[in-house]
Amino acid sequence: MPIKNDITDFEKKIKIIFTDRNLLKQVFVHRSYLNENPKFGLENNERLEFLGDAVLELIVTEYLYKNFSNPEGELTNWRSALVKGQMLSKIAELMNINDYLYLSRGEEKSTGKARQIILANAFEALIGALYLDKGYNTTQDFVEKNVIKYLTEILDKELYKDAKSRLQELSQEINSITPEYKVLSETGPDHSKIFEIGVYIGNKIMGTGNGNSKQEAEQQAAGDALEKFKED
Repeated sequence: MPIKNDITDFEKKIKIIFTDRNLLKQVFVHRSYLNENPKFGLENNERLEFLGDAVLELIVTEYLYKNFSNPEGELTNWRSALVKGQMLSKIAELMNINDYLYLSRGEEKSTGKARQIILANAFEALIGALYLDKGYNTTQDFVEKNVIKYLTEILDKELYKDAKSRLQELSQEINSITPEYKVLSETGPDHSKIFEIGVYIGNKIMGTGNGNSKQEAEQQAAGDALEKFKED
């Protein structure tokens, strides 16, 4: 069994000491690890993730409801931007959750979107564990300090808009051209296809993306193009 960083270091990082240390340890246990180590002694983090997802959404919803009088649709978009996987994986990385994960040998090598999903799920599991161990108020304080603090940036940069909408606005503003999406390739069987899509502005390809649906791949391509706009 690999030696992991001591979870007391993680407690110091988040400034919360758990009463049930095994509950915190379970946060980091990916199901793949138990496939190789069935006698590990703890469950995987999926049930904690299930709970944490609901608690996180409630805390963010309550905060937005109490602090903003905007219509439901706008608040829903803001909440989605705060609790989406990409945001949560970014927060998890900043907390060095990677250093504490229990993964199979195969998952240890995972990168990119696959690792982002693992990190986001572990962060939601952490919320669930906090709620069980310390209650709502401590969890609420943690979420406000570590998640809701990004709301200002989300509103200032309009990150609550999906990538395709933001790219279209930017392209129209700079080039007066509407982006066009084209399928570059399709791989895999019919029930599990992977689409690769390119987004073009004029005749120039600005970004590419992959996904299990054309819509998902288009969003990925738009996000890739937005990153290139930033670099330019």
